[in-house]
Amino acid sequence: MTTSTKSTEISSSTSSPVTTTSSTTSSTPVSSSTSSTTSAVSSTSTTTPVVSSTTTSTSSGFKLETPTKTGTTGALASATGMAQAAEAIGRYFGTAADIPGTGETSDPYYLAVFNDTRNFDQVTPANVMKWDSLEPQQNVFDYSGADEFVALAKATGKKIRCHNLNWYNQLPTWITSPAVPWTNATLMAALVNHIDNVMGHFGDSCYHWDVVNEAFNDDGTFRSDIWYQTSGPSYIAVAFEAANAAKAKYGLSTKLYYNDYNIEYLYPKSYAAQALVANLTAMGINVDGVGLQSHFSSDFTPGLASQQSNMAAFTALKNANGVNVEVAVTELDIRVQDTGSVSAPSASVTASVQSQQVMFYWDTVNACATTTGCVGVTVWDFDDTYSWVPGTFPGYGWADLYYQPGGANTPLVGKAAIDGIIDGFQNVMPGTYT
Repeated sequence: MTTSTKSTEISSSTSSPVTTTSSTTSSTPVSSSTSSTTSAVSSTSTTTPVVSSTTTSTSSGFKLETPTKTGTTGALASATGMAQAAEAIGRYFGTAADIPGTGETSDPYYLAVFNDTRNFDQVTPANVMKWDSLEPQQNVFDYSGADEFVALAKATGKKIRCHNLNWYNQLPTWITSPAVPWTNATLMAALVNHIDNVMGHFGDSCYHWDVVNEAFNDDGTFRSDIWYQTSGPSYIAVAFEAANAAKAKYGLSTKLYYNDYNIEYLYPKSYAAQALVANLTAMGINVDGVGLQSHFSSDFTPGLASQQSNMAAFTALKNANGVNVEVAVTELDIRVQDTGSVSAPSASVTASVQSQQVMFYWDTVNACATTTGCVGVTVWDFDDTYSWVPGTFPGYGWADLYYQPGGANTPLVGKAAIDGIIDGFQNVMPGTYT
């Protein structure tokens, strides 16, 4: 396909939301009252089910709970895995992993949890499928690391969300500092060549492809990066057109996604992403799904009702094939204020903070579980030892589902949030931990 003659512009509109109808199911969690709220920010639930818990004191002064519920609602993490709970309602539950070439690759305790299909039946490569890894020099492709990742995932039958084909970050220098300045025609030709080669190489190993990642600013305007500065917003159409062409050329069944953060609640950036999908559809260019990254914090996590409404807005859209757009939670983590180390969180990570984190994980997972068209949830890695959070958000941590009190290459300890995830899929209110 040619790209230099592309004349159709994609507009970014945030003045009004796309008109939608709700696609959330009418099911209600098993509890005396619901935890959903009409505000965008979730607070801790007012529902307090009858629970008991065993606790383990730590040197930092907080208590790590191992929930032991009473009654018939819910199931313990030890009895039912997170992926098992997801699969029971037709969803998946997975994790990102920064493999190979990192400490995760050689940590046997990390790998044991990673390989446990009761908890993870899907995986996303954190880095090895990004442009600087796959095409470090123009038209010179290196698939060694990515192929190792795919082999590891396939060894335990995991679905792979391949990530990503176009992003403003982690680009090789031949893209960001070309010897000859890019024109629209030359840069778009490089983009199309990359997408065709990469999708052809991985074939149907990829369950999903994040075709374009993070194209918008938080106010819903287009991000001014090398792609936009050279080609304007039409680069997004070119990327999806190339991905659809590769899908047809190689006979693939992979789903094609737009992926972004801060589009998890009805807000200008979410409206812009909805408008993008609608505009591409009007151009006859197919988008199968939208990835809601969901990097949240104890300072701000959208509540259940807010996330359900947002998911419904996306899933009400029709794509170019006349099918409702699907959504997935693609990079979930919930960081809390924590000045401790990854193996010994500070005293600020109290039982109350943990209980709030459990509720926030529950809100997000339950929003997916109760929304028709939400296909699954992925956490952005699962072990605090290897978390990206402390290095990116100083003063925050404790974001993942496990930690290693003894440090890397020692046993992992699961957190109460695991039980919140299982309960979220099972549509059962989580416990409150004290």
